[in-house]
Order: sequence, then C-alpha cells, then structure tokens
Amino acid sequence: MKQHFTSALSQGFGRFASKHHNPKFQNFINNTYVRMMGLDMSEFKSPDSYESLNELFTRHFVTMRTFSTQTNEVISPCDSLITEWGMIEETRALQIKGMSYDVNAFLGEDINEVSKEAIRDGSYVNFYLSPRDYHRYHAPLDMQVIKAVHIPGKLYPVNIPTLKNKVDLFIENERVVLECLSHEGKRFFLVLVGALNVGKMEVAFEPKIQTNTTLIPSVYEYENLHLAKGDDFGCFKMGSTIIMLCEKEMCEWNIKTGESVRFGQTIARIV
Repeated sequence: MKQHFTSALSQGFGRFASKHHNPKFQNFINNTYVRMMGLDMSEFKSPDSYESLNELFTRHFVTMRTFSTQTNEVISPCDSLITEWGMIEETRALQIKGMSYDVNAFLGEDINEVSKEAIRDGSYVNFYLSPRDYHRYHAPLDMQVIKAVHIPGKLYPVNIPTLKNKVDLFIENERVVLECLSHEGKRFFLVLVGALNVGKMEVAFEPKIQTNTTLIPSVYEYENLHLAKGDDFGCFKMGSTIIMLCEKEMCEWNIKTGESVRFGQTIARIV
C-alpha cells in the first residue's frame, strides 16, 4: 500500500506544528490559533507558555478535573461532540445518521472472532474532537488493556461534512484499536481514529506505536496492563475521533447525539 496523499499532507503540517520557532513568532502563532479556534484556556497555561503549536494542541491541565470515583460509572474520555451513538445492529454501527459501517471490518483482522462476537448487538459512541478541543484522552473507567492494534491507513478529515459524504471513512482511516475489559470483566473497545493534519496519535503505554510513519500493521498483547479511571494515556496532535464499542447490555447511556461532553463527565452506568 502506497502512502496516501492525506498522510503526506499531514506529515508536512506536522513538521510545521512541531517546530520551535523564535519566541515572538511562536507567540503570534499560538495566540492567533487560540483566537481563530475559540479555545478556552481557563484550565491551562497561557498560550505564550507553549514552545510549539503541537505543545499547545496537546496541553495538560494546570489542575486535574474531578470526576466520579464510582466504579460502575463511565466518564467521557475526552472533550468532544457526540456525533452519533446507539445500538450496534448485529455488526453495523452508524458513522453518521444514514450511513453505517461494519464494526468487524473496522476492528481489523487482528481482533479475533470471539472478541468481535462479544460486541454484536452492543452499543457504540462516536466522540469527535475538533481542533478547538482539549486533545488528550483518558481512561473512561477502571480497565484492563489486553491488546493494542495499530492499523495504518488514510487520514481523511473526520468532521461532520466529511462523515456525511465519505462511505466507510472510519474503516479507511488510520487507527489504533484497544481491546479492553472492565472491572466486571465486560469487553469493550476504544478506537483512536486518525485525521488530516499531523495525523499523530500517542499511546503512552506503548511507545512502539508510531502513527503516520509506517504502512505495516502492528499488534501488542498485554497480560497485566491496567488503567485507572481518568488516567491520561495519550493524545491526538490535532482533532480526531474516539469510538467506543461495548459488549451487549454493558452500559446504560446518559447522552444524546449532538451533545458536547467534557472529559470527566459521567455519561453511562455499567449494569
């Protein structure tokens, strides 16, 4: 598979975004981006504190947000817009209203059939992170990660206009699939989907995953890798999407399509 033009464009923008320009010019870039995108910087350092645009994209909280510590409550893993959510119909979920895709193809060949069967008729949530959102992602519940699969691909935009016009966008784009178990032993997947511009997805517990650099898939398996609810386990460099696919009857959701959610907000209860 040859490198797609969206990957090449993203690499070019990534070089600009990661460069440390002279402080005066960097401050101009950062402050212009904040104004144009309407970033809320009240929980973060001032724009002048970041030495590159990527550092601004991947900013950390000055003070960590609080969230429910109840083990049966699921929190949003990120600041985002819920572009779709609902029940998986056998193996079909919605990319956007009126356009479905096959979740088995989305998870890829390196997730076994038993694991895929666990989410048949389950539930899904699509979290879209726009360029103005906080770009880090966190564990939505106490969880065990048993496998990570990096699937190279294209880097089409994942905004709503593109979702409405590009069939199987999620399946074509580069992604990192995390197969997980809840504290109760219920199976779910967190899938990080790459997008245009930079195209980098960092996974803190697996530095070998280097997105938008290779065309060869990779698989990592773990025996004792646990994340506590709220743990920061990486970031997108620019906006993108997280898709959560859950075992049937695992969660009672308290969300709606078109709702903006914040990291730490309780969005479901494990049943």
